[in-house]
Amino acid sequence: MGSVTVTPDQEGVLGQEFTSHVIQSMGAETSPRLREVMGSFIQHIHDFARETQLTMDEWMMGVDMINWAGKMSTDRRNEGQLLCDVIGLESLVDNITYNVAANSGKPVTASAILGPFWRADTPTRPNGSSISFDTPEDGQVAFMHGKVTCAETGKPIANAVVDIWQASTNGLYEQQDPQQQEHNLRGKFVTNENGEYSLYCLRPTPYPIPNDGPAGKLLSLLHRHEWRPAHIHLIIIADNYKPVTTQIFDEDSKYLDDDSVFAVKSGLTVKFVERKGDPKAKLELEYNIALAPADK
Repeated sequence: MGSVTVTPDQEGVLGQEFTSHVIQSMGAETSPRLREVMGSFIQHIHDFARETQLTMDEWMMGVDMINWAGKMSTDRRNEGQLLCDVIGLESLVDNITYNVAANSGKPVTASAILGPFWRADTPTRPNGSSISFDTPEDGQVAFMHGKVTCAETGKPIANAVVDIWQASTNGLYEQQDPQQQEHNLRGKFVTNENGEYSLYCLRPTPYPIPNDGPAGKLLSLLHRHEWRPAHIHLIIIADNYKPVTTQIFDEDSKYLDDDSVFAVKSGLTVKFVERKGDPKAKLELEYNIALAPADK
């Protein structure tokens, strides 16, 4: 883009002198990291306004969208986070964070975005139990299992917590759907002495992100679709290891190359296979997890 023309009456308001004054207004006790982050943020957002010649109406549209996201957000839905997702910001921050964790060169499990529907109060369930309490008629039950190991040594990690959640086949997480039981399709599982975890879940299906808020409105304005590929969310935590937040994607799903929140990564696609001899499930999924030591 071309340079911005500054008229004489705008000097000191639109120029770098004004931006520097705003940045330098931070107090002496401001922490170094906060000073770095906010200084860069102010510089970039001022440059953005100058470069695009942002109008008052356009600025207020942005303010209204942020306010709208705040009003819609609850302890069960984070609309501000979803707004960041549809512009790729959370995926970018996740990628930066993951690159730091992966610098050891070891094959650690790849991360992906948290998403707006995680719940901190998910109950712990016994290995081998089901997270599906309102299994829909079109739901395909799968036995999911795997092992959590140290990426450096390959040894199993006992007492790791595998936190799992997914949407139902109607595209809704339980906190969005009054017809689903509390904590349906959610569970925390603790690995045994061999690092193993297991559970029954549903084969995930693609779904559209909520379009009743600013994130959906923005997608509409940008003429983009709302769909996400079929996926399951996981957070894996273990003492003395770096935690991993990730998503795994059905390799046969639509939208793998066109995820509305840009979360798909190579290495995170999985294959569901036929399971025999189990009256509870016709499908099986093995998913192993490798964590990096916390001091690496």
